[in-house]
Amino acid sequence: KTNNVLQQALAAATRVFELLDLRAEVEEKPVAPTLPEFSREVRFEEVSFHYDTNEPMVLKGINLRIGKGEVVAVVGESGVGKSTLIDLLPRFFDPVEGCILIDDIDLREVRLSSLRAQIGIVTQDVILFNDTIYNNIRFGRLDASDEEVFEAARAANAHSFILKTVQGYDTIAGERGLHLSGGERQRIAIARALLKDPPILILDEATSALDAESEAIVQQALENLMRHRTTLVIAHRLSTIRHADKILVMEGGKIVEVGTHNQLIESNGIYNRFYEK
Repeated sequence: KTNNVLQQALAAATRVFELLDLRAEVEEKPVAPTLPEFSREVRFEEVSFHYDTNEPMVLKGINLRIGKGEVVAVVGESGVGKSTLIDLLPRFFDPVEGCILIDDIDLREVRLSSLRAQIGIVTQDVILFNDTIYNNIRFGRLDASDEEVFEAARAANAHSFILKTVQGYDTIAGERGLHLSGGERQRIAIARALLKDPPILILDEATSALDAESEAIVQQALENLMRHRTTLVIAHRLSTIRHADKILVMEGGKIVEVGTHNQLIESNGIYNRFYEK
């Protein structure tokens, strides 16, 4: 029995060291400067990307401008490159060709921590820790006061349900939020992003896994989060992005249509077919 325990511990330790030895997908320059506070626009210039040199390009010659305060939505069938496009902004990967700039500064030239400090991300797959609800929210900004945490929860439509749990803000969320419903997990993630208060926001299918009632509550919280922020949205349900300033339709790794909801409906193209479905 002792030998089995030792073998399991050794196998676990081996895996840990394998992970520690992995090289990061992206690296920053040794003396990279801090990215100044975002003030004007995000720009993609002729951006192409593939995950492997032996595979075709996932993104092909993307050109895109997102002005400060704009809400830009990305739609398209599965596999057209929507998630890949937004993963390039926080530098989870770097373009194979072209560049991405914030206020004319190439993201590859600045410190990763200073870039990611200005970006908030909410996805359908919420990452919560086996810790209290309070600490899961406060992780957005560790120097936040109690009142700032509570205010973020109120804006995320989370304060009321938190108070109804057995221990309120001291309730343990469980591993990956196991003790909470899908809508509750999303609202905790939104509260965390509100507390961080980033100027740039990424929403990746944030309501696609929710039922209609939960979606309505979470959507209201998302609208609070998006207010006065530059937002890039991937949406499965087109009803959630009808009021976007700009909608991008992707097909085959390219942007094939751009416009507002009404403009794209009138053009009777790919977006209109999505909408009719």
